[in-house]
Amino acid sequence: MTALDDADITKVLVVVAHPDDVDFGAAGSIAAFTDKGIEVVYCLVTDGDAGGFDRETDGDGMAELRRAEQAEAAKCVGVVDVRHLGYRDGIVEATLGLRKDITRVIRQVRPDRVITSSPERNYVRISPSHPDHRAVGGATLDAVYPDARNPYTFPELLAEEGLEPWVVREVWLTGGPTANHYVDVTATLDRKLAALRAHVSQTGHLDDGLETFVKGFLGRNAEAGGLPEGTYAESFLVVPTA
Repeated sequence: MTALDDADITKVLVVVAHPDDVDFGAAGSIAAFTDKGIEVVYCLVTDGDAGGFDRETDGDGMAELRRAEQAEAAKCVGVVDVRHLGYRDGIVEATLGLRKDITRVIRQVRPDRVITSSPERNYVRISPSHPDHRAVGGATLDAVYPDARNPYTFPELLAEEGLEPWVVREVWLTGGPTANHYVDVTATLDRKLAALRAHVSQTGHLDDGLETFVKGFLGRNAEAGGLPEGTYAESFLVVPTA
């Protein structure tokens, strides 16, 4: 599948379940987008209150900490607009309410491209298939099509909030069982790693193991995508939605 040329993209919206999801899945690509002048907005469905290793910190404290970590991580790749929906970590479901909240953000941001997690379970690499990830991916796809473009879906968004319908041109899915598009992130790998290290509550215990882990899966992506030896790539399933 051929993705739209970045020259034709002005805005990208990333919708993920937790702080750090975007950085594991797509931060290298996002750094490349912002370098090209593309505006990128993050929408986090939860604040990650059930994550982390320091359980002396309660859920509210962890949520506050992870919001701050995500803000710092976003700066590493040129993103300043980070939005939070405030759902509870670990129990996200693809409800009509979540679809409406994501539809609202799509109509506010009016992106050409949306990046989100795959709603499919990955049996080869299970970690991307967290139930929150799959729920957010499914709800986001439903928000892209048909909700955001249909003025008769959630009509109050138009009538009460003045949010006109919007057609997203394509969706990039991360973490799924199949990929059809590979982005060479060799030049932005250091910024991806910096973004991941900003999530101290999640990655601080890994020390040098983080770089080894990230280079390992990005190297395998590059090989799968037919990129030259010694390069690193992020992988996506591109879904046309125009």
